[in-house]
Amino acid sequence: MKRLAEFVKECRKEVNLTQEEFADRAGVALTVIRKIEQGKTNLNLDKVNLVLSMFGHELIPVDSKEIEK
Repeated sequence: MKRLAEFVKECRKEVNLTQEEFADRAGVALTVIRKIEQGKTNLNLDKVNLVLSMFGHELIPVDSKEIEK
């Protein structure tokens, strides 16, 4: 399973966008994209979901016992 930082960075690169271009299209500040891709933990969930919605995804709670390690 991919971590959020890795997922966003890979998806952004697949559509050939810089962090700045992607931030503009997602409607978030460049710092939001940088924080996500750096794996920061103090993120605004609404902003993360704006970014993920660009790829048809959203962040939702999941029981960690259900996730294969």
